[in-house]
Amino acid sequence: GPALRLADEESASLQRLLQSMDPPARRSRPRWAAALAMAAGLLLMVGVGAGWHPFDQAQDLGADYVSRNGQVLTVTLADQSQVTLDANSAIAVDFSHGQRRVQLRRGAAFFHVSHTGEPFVVQANGGEAHVLGTRFEVRSQPDGAQVTVLEGRVGVTAAQGRAQQVLGAGQQQAYRDGVAQPLATIDAQAQLAWRHGQLNYYRAPLGNVVRDLARYYPGRILLFSDELAARTVSGSFSSHDPQAALDSLQTVLGFQQYKLVGGLIVLR
Repeated sequence: GPALRLADEESASLQRLLQSMDPPARRSRPRWAAALAMAAGLLLMVGVGAGWHPFDQAQDLGADYVSRNGQVLTVTLADQSQVTLDANSAIAVDFSHGQRRVQLRRGAAFFHVSHTGEPFVVQANGGEAHVLGTRFEVRSQPDGAQVTVLEGRVGVTAAQGRAQQVLGAGQQQAYRDGVAQPLATIDAQAQLAWRHGQLNYYRAPLGNVVRDLARYYPGRILLFSDELAARTVSGSFSSHDPQAALDSLQTVLGFQQYKLVGGLIVLR
């Protein structure tokens, strides 16, 4: 489920430790505190706390541009196209054989493409976005990606050999496992406001919101409830203060936050 995908690196051992946070009534408070301490200690030993993300580092191998947690990075490519990487994102660039190809390895990237006459293609999780216009975002998602067009036109192909869907300004399409999802009309300016430090949501699953906030938090944020991850929220939050956003969401949804040493927050 979506909550488990948020914690794909932590495996069953962390799940067992988290279950110990809900001891039977007969247990004393010191046992509960000891369970938290044991969980925190193991998390530090396996490097789940701040600063070490082995899965991310593996994806960075061969990447040309990488942004870290909390860093929005804008780079200019050799053709003078500009790419703005959302926090905790990575791309690889290949300008050869008469075409321009960018691979989104993780995270999200906003493209302002220059017109050179050569094709410009963004690859992400098996699908492609073929640039027919100028400004758009490609955001990696579990087993697929989402394309949002701010200006111009972009042709989206969910997998090799599939039909291409052309998106115009204010349109968005996602694909997953090689299958295109329905085309949507959205407020592209609001959804792409992360470039200016603002995260806007309208009836978005909490799991998606937490995944975004985790890009800006210096440690880790894990959500261990599929039911909670599926609950929808609306609101506007500053990407510069993910803890304040979590506190606001906690007030509305009533979940619990467990703050462990090493910069780890567990939501249940």
